[in-house]
Amino acid sequence: MTAYAARFPILSRLLHWLMAAMILAMLFIGIGMVATVSKRYELLVSIHRPLGIAILILVVVRLVNRCLNPPPALPDTVPPVQRWAAKASHIVLYASMVAMPLVGWGMLSAERYPIVLYGPLQLPSILPHICVVAIPAHLSRLFALLHVPRPFRCSPFPRPDPPRWSVREYGVMA
Repeated sequence: MTAYAARFPILSRLLHWLMAAMILAMLFIGIGMVATVSKRYELLVSIHRPLGIAILILVVVRLVNRCLNPPPALPDTVPPVQRWAAKASHIVLYASMVAMPLVGWGMLSAERYPIVLYGPLQLPSILPHICVVAIPAHLSRLFALLHVPRPFRCSPFPRPDPPRWSVREYGVMA
């Protein structure tokens, strides 16, 4: 397998890094929303809501792109446990990327808050008033936090030699 054949298509890489930046922005905006009582709160909320919907739209685009352009196979040197972990973490990550915006939209719908995208453009309500959605929101956040260390390849076990494959050979995503 050549290095070129093992790379993700350019659209996949673009969607990956665009969504990574958007999700990190959402994280910091969310922290800012919780931590502030100033007038900036309304500004942060007005950015947070449409950004969440944009992430939801992009994850659907990303799933379609993933079906049309499957990711390259992992090298044969990757152990079966790591193969399973890679697949499982991607499933959980994609489920979280779909669930978190939907949970946020549902929470706002249940409390009858409008989701203003731009000017008079608003999203419809997706849940009736008084609906419990806090538990799925916390579970989605937990799964997202579990994915954070993955790029750093944290391991409690020492590695005597580096792996035979690298991120550079495999593409920009693991």
